[in-house]
Amino acid sequence: MTDHRFRILNVFTRDRAALSGNPLCVFEPGAPLDSVTMQALALQFNLSETTFILPSSTATARARIFTPRYEMPFAGHPTLGTAHVCRALGLGGDRLRLEMTAGVVDVGADGDRWTLTAPESRVREFELPRNALADALGLEERDIGVRPLWVNAGSEQLIVPLNSPDAVQRTAPRSEAFLGLGDAAGEVKVSVFSPWSEARVVSRFFFQQASMVLEDPATGSAAANLGGWQIAMDRPLPWSAEIFQGELTGRPSTLHLRVETDRRIRVGGDVVELGGGVLHLG
Repeated sequence: MTDHRFRILNVFTRDRAALSGNPLCVFEPGAPLDSVTMQALALQFNLSETTFILPSSTATARARIFTPRYEMPFAGHPTLGTAHVCRALGLGGDRLRLEMTAGVVDVGADGDRWTLTAPESRVREFELPRNALADALGLEERDIGVRPLWVNAGSEQLIVPLNSPDAVQRTAPRSEAFLGLGDAAGEVKVSVFSPWSEARVVSRFFFQQASMVLEDPATGSAAANLGGWQIAMDRPLPWSAEIFQGELTGRPSTLHLRVETDRRIRVGGDVVELGGGVLHLG
């Protein structure tokens, strides 16, 4: 019987409320696990992501990120939560680097607020008609804002500006039409957003799981991609915003986004550790 230690955290918490934000399971370094077992453990915990800390020759540590269905090259709240655990284990301090499939990501902390620097963003145009997009999101065509784009700042997603916070609240994806939006890999990941005020944005994130459409309470990769959308739209820089997400999932969350003058995209949030345990595998 082999013991594997894990921790449970919430990332992007709202005002550091313990049960807000996006949950994460992080497995500490220990006995080797193969990819099949990592995937099975992610399904066992059934959180949006589970991460595994591994040795790295090029960074503070290597992090592998799994949803219950597949491995991800990069994701925001797993990056910040894993960095928090690395510091707690003494693997690094308030500045560290995590090796991921998408590349090496720099992460820093001010107390328990962690901030990552996302990979450089790439964009491609969204080619379907706007009325088809509105139908897939359960909205009217007039709700869709200017220039929806596929953006990849570590993980490709469709970033859809809406014309009002009310439209964000009304978004209700229609499963069959939504699944027809797929990206280059056939996955459907869509972030809708609208400015709430000059420095505040309200956002929701939807993704495909089998034939279902689920909503994520806090999505750091989508925040990074919103930064990439701002760059693609040639908006004035630097630009900062608080992103409010998760209310309709019962997990209110706050993400902090800043796009620097040099186009570096930074995404931050508060991390709260709830506890942990030991898993016994034969």
